[in-house]
Amino acid sequence: MPRIRWAMIFMCFLANVINFVDRANLAIAAPSIRAELGLDAVGMGLVLSAFFWTYAFLQLPAGWFIDKVGVRVSLALAVGWWSIFTIATGAARGLAQLVGVRLMLGVGEAAAIPSFAKVAFNWFPRGERGLASSIFDSGSRVGSALSLPLVAWLISVVGWRGSFVMTGGLGIVWAAAWWFIYRDPERYRAIAPEAVDALLSQRGSPATIAEANSAESISWLDLFRYRTVWGMMIGLFCLNFAIYFFITWFPSYLLQSRGFSLASLGTWGMMPALLAIPGGWLGGLVSDGLFKRGWSATAARKTCLVLGMLLSSSIALSAYVESIWACLALFSLAYASLSFAGANVWTLVGEVAPTPAHVASLGGIQNFAGNLAGIFITTFTGVMLTITKGSFAIPLVVAGSLCVVGALSYLFVVGKVEPLPLLPRGHAKKMAEREAV
Repeated sequence: MPRIRWAMIFMCFLANVINFVDRANLAIAAPSIRAELGLDAVGMGLVLSAFFWTYAFLQLPAGWFIDKVGVRVSLALAVGWWSIFTIATGAARGLAQLVGVRLMLGVGEAAAIPSFAKVAFNWFPRGERGLASSIFDSGSRVGSALSLPLVAWLISVVGWRGSFVMTGGLGIVWAAAWWFIYRDPERYRAIAPEAVDALLSQRGSPATIAEANSAESISWLDLFRYRTVWGMMIGLFCLNFAIYFFITWFPSYLLQSRGFSLASLGTWGMMPALLAIPGGWLGGLVSDGLFKRGWSATAARKTCLVLGMLLSSSIALSAYVESIWACLALFSLAYASLSFAGANVWTLVGEVAPTPAHVASLGGIQNFAGNLAGIFITTFTGVMLTITKGSFAIPLVVAGSLCVVGALSYLFVVGKVEPLPLLPRGHAKKMAEREAV
């Protein structure tokens, strides 16, 4: 069982690596694409933001879909879908086609992160979900780091169009492997009955099975009635506003404002993403360690969330230092701190979900709000570059300020880190509104 569960979460890690390579390759290829297709900064900002429209809004049905069909089906379908449209990006001939394929890419990737959170919930006990979440979440940093040298090298060898074909092919292979490898832990009861029973006993709310059966089901819409859910949505919006700068405009910033070459972008430009990887693991380890030492889930998770968000506000200073090394150091601190908090963002989903049937739904709702930030940061940055004639100062200051707002949301808006209550029949709306107050 221990080896099997780590294999499952490692598969999620690999999928997230591919996810972010496929997502970030457009940002790295942006200068080449703009030169060939004649796109200005506003047009490129529109292309970069297109992905987030479908990705954000389809989080809502994606979470519900995952809870209904399970993660074996949802991830195989999602990764296969987005890989096809990554490959199709290489065939785009103009602005409209680029926007179209990026919209379709977002459709597939919408089911990724909520599915990973569901896998961590399915396979790990509460005291290890922080680490499990940090592992799959760190795939995004590894993908961001690898995408710089990998895509830069592919562009130099096969051109920007060929780079999309090569990276998209990785996902096709992964989707086939996942379909044949993954099974829920319940399928292993005959092999390790005690381990499976112990794991299943930690799922869901504190209510007994009898109470759960007699309780009124909490619908998908009911989840929006809780203050804690809104606090999670605000917090992830603020965190992602900063994180998506790294995934979208960061390569252009280094090339245009700091004078990096494509070669140096693939080496020194990797530093923030590389340091963010252990930053995320540390966030999961610290959170789980505090929980195992007797801290409440509320204290353990919130401490890491608030500390990480406050430290990540250092991104605002990066535009005002003259030294390239000081700039990279501030970006590295910000990205590592965002990852430190990010591991606990996805731990919250399993901690506060009222039942196992709400984990992916809650993850989708949270990720919907978080990825609205992708729309804002990409478009907002493109507009600001046009207005200020190439200055990234305003987007970076706004990103740093929102990190502070996110810390306050996790501290004051998110309530106790515990399952939302199963409610008696006929009282769901009333009790949800009381908790919201």
